[in-house]
Amino acid sequence: MHKRRFWIGTVSKEHVERGKQEGIAQVCHGKAGPLKRMQANDILIYYSPQLIFGEKTPYQCFTAIGIVQPTSPYQVEMSPDFKPFRRDINYLYTVDTPIRPLIPQLNFIQDKSHWGYTFRFGLLQIPSSDFITIAKAMQLEEKQIHELLI
Repeated sequence: MHKRRFWIGTVSKEHVERGKQEGIAQVCHGKAGPLKRMQANDILIYYSPQLIFGEKTPYQCFTAIGIVQPTSPYQVEMSPDFKPFRRDINYLYTVDTPIRPLIPQLNFIQDKSHWGYTFRFGLLQIPSSDFITIAKAMQLEEKQIHELLI
């Protein structure tokens, strides 16, 4: 039996919204490897440093929480030269939440003064205690949080 793991993907708010509409996750510019690290029933939280990919408008919010579905990563053709990998996700109802007030409480952020570096690789695993902190701040229902921990 696989022990549920908790992940954070770094994706612009614009791309998170598209993923929520389609019920999919795409991380690290469409690479398959990071998606393969996740397993069915793992939890993916999205952190959005900016509103629109490639622009500098900061957002710095957690923007989605979803459950990884049992399908394997699959490739789609968005254009002849861009064929990203995706993973099916069941998104839960949450509220976008600024990261800055949470930084002192988050254990996965080791250097609180340079916290942005933590997200530079696009996908990272976090402890369940940090999932709880983020999920509560994003107003995920207490019952759902409890169910996701078992």
